[in-house]
This record gives sequence, structure tokens and C-alpha cells, in this order.
Amino acid sequence: MALWAIPIGLLGARLYYVLFELGYYLQNSGQILTIWNGGIAIYGGLIAGGGTLYWYAKKKGTSLALVLDILAPNVLLAQSIGRWGNFMNQEAHGGLVTRQFLENLYLPEFIIEQMNINGTYYHPTFLYESLWSLLGFVLIVTIRNRKQLLRQGEVALSYVLWYSVGQFFIEGMRTDSLWIGEWIRVSQALSLALFIGAIVVWFIRRQDYPPISYYSDGNKGQKKTIKMVN
Repeated sequence: MALWAIPIGLLGARLYYVLFELGYYLQNSGQILTIWNGGIAIYGGLIAGGGTLYWYAKKKGTSLALVLDILAPNVLLAQSIGRWGNFMNQEAHGGLVTRQFLENLYLPEFIIEQMNINGTYYHPTFLYESLWSLLGFVLIVTIRNRKQLLRQGEVALSYVLWYSVGQFFIEGMRTDSLWIGEWIRVSQALSLALFIGAIVVWFIRRQDYPPISYYSDGNKGQKKTIKMVN
């Protein structure tokens, strides 16, 4: 599954960025494939990768909800690690701050100095999102296997809820966002839509009968539910 989802997710992340900068790339079509010059978006990767998982699970007759539950916290961990690439490249940072502000956050010197770009200090938004994702990973993994708590699919929905909240507020600090017009950032609009959508889906799925199996039941619970339906 990874052999399909990873490369397609990468293509989706690039396509998402290109579509929201279409005016530039229509005039500079030779730059569309120059991914090494920057320009990928995490939401594009999640959408394309998620679509690939859906296709693969259906093809193999596997529970998509269970697959997403297994992968969701690991995606958060990967996002937490990946944000340090932004740190190394001095990109995806927030607005201007003072050195004193960064020191008051008790950050190590190497982070403070890396946030000094051409003599100006910036919000380390990469760090905010990295820590938010890491905390989400710990919380979701902690509660995932608790008996009679999360039903299959709700681990993935927990990921969507958690990440959307962090992304909505952290994106508001960044200076390199894609915009819808001049009033809202693309990632913020999508975060809001995903947050509301996840709550609605969670509520609707809880109304089903027979009830959806718990995550801790694994494949055994999935087979039990299928048997009850039959």
C-alpha cells in the first residue's frame, strides 16, 4: 500500500500547490515539476494519499476505517518530524518577533539563531506545529487501545480533529500561506471544513445499528459486525 500511497501523495502535495498558484505556473510551465525549488502542501498529500488508501482497501477487501486508524497517529509523528525540514530551510515561519520573545520561550540557542533570517527574528511556527503533532501522536496512541472507547474509524477522526485545530491557528501566523482571495488562507478554510466534517461524520457513524466495532476489537470485531449484518 505504501508503494502506491507515498508517491501519489507526493504528487498530490505538489498538484495542490500548483493549482493555488496556477497563474504563475501557466506562465512558467517549466517550473511545474521543479519540486526541489519548493512548493508542496501537506493537505494535498493527505487528500491524494487518502484517496489511494480508499482505492487500495476496496481492492483488497480490507476495512478502510481500520487501516486509517492504524496509520493516523503515525502520520502525525511523520508530520512532527517533517516540520524540522522547514527549520533547516528557514521557511514556513511566522511573522516578525524579537530575540527576547524567543528567549522567553526558553528555546535552545540553535533554534533562536536559525530563526534569525537576514538579521530579523521570526516566529518558529515549524516548532509549534511539530510539538502540536507530537503531542497529538502521544495522546491518540495512549487512548487508541482503551477498551470500549473509540470505535473503528474514530482514531482517524481524532487525528483530523486534532490536526485541524492546530493547523487553523498556526497557519494564521505564517507569512507564506496560499490565500482564497484576500480574506482567508486556504489551509485555514480547509481546516475549518475538516473539523466540522469530522464532527458530523463521528455523530452520524454513532447512530448506526448494528454498532460499529471498537478499534481494540481489530479484525475480529470487523468480522463480528459483518456477521451481524448478514
